[in-house]
Amino acid sequence: MTDRGPPHAGLLKPEGGRDDMWQRLKRLLRAIFGGLIERAEDPELILQQVIRDMRDKLPQMNENVAQVMATQKLLEKEVATLEREITEFDAKIRAAIKQGRDDLATAFISALQEKQVALERSRQQLEAARRASEQAIRFRDNYILQLKKRQQEAMQLIAEHRRARIQEQLAQTMASFQLGDEAGTFEEMREKVARRVAAAEAKMELAATGVESQIAEIEKEALSMQVQEMLLAYKRQMGLLPEAPAPEAALPEKTLGPAEEETLRSDPLKTPEG
Repeated sequence: MTDRGPPHAGLLKPEGGRDDMWQRLKRLLRAIFGGLIERAEDPELILQQVIRDMRDKLPQMNENVAQVMATQKLLEKEVATLEREITEFDAKIRAAIKQGRDDLATAFISALQEKQVALERSRQQLEAARRASEQAIRFRDNYILQLKKRQQEAMQLIAEHRRARIQEQLAQTMASFQLGDEAGTFEEMREKVARRVAAAEAKMELAATGVESQIAEIEKEALSMQVQEMLLAYKRQMGLLPEAPAPEAALPEKTLGPAEEETLRSDPLKTPEG
């Protein structure tokens, strides 16, 4: 008998498939929104916002420093007041003793001791307040220094970002003027024109050859006629052929006399001979 495993083992696979699908969906969402955020982030705007946030913290920091310094001032006044009161109680004790008023002197001594305890406590608080004020002022000054440094760095980064953006725009503009497919078209048309020119030249050569052939044929016929005429001339000289008849001389034009002109004018149909 084979072991088929737990009866619900097959039900675990769909859950695993759903988990895998959920992980893929989360990865897809992160990729989509991450890409959108990456494209939407403008370094210039983000840097400017960071500088504004740092500047906004400065007033609150100055207020905190002012509060610490105010506490120091109050403690300084309190210490000064206690020191003055202790001096006054010391004088009162001495005056009461001189007057033989030990009861008053004892009361003044008790009050003096309380003031001395309060003075010691106030001095300790004042020392702590002074350290806190110095630390707050130093922290504030360092923050201002960092703010100035960040501002300079932000301005430099913004300038570089603008320069990079201008270079990208320039590169896109230059790419739009580059010969892409148009170069192939020009090359194709150049070859086509070259083939057409070559064909036209070939036709011209053929036509010229035909004309030359005709001229040569005419010249050949003319030469043949000259040869025949010379052959006939030789035969006549040798008596093999009769001499060629001389061409008839042209009759001279008859000049009309006065009587004939008068007759011609009176009867145009009558010839001068008749």
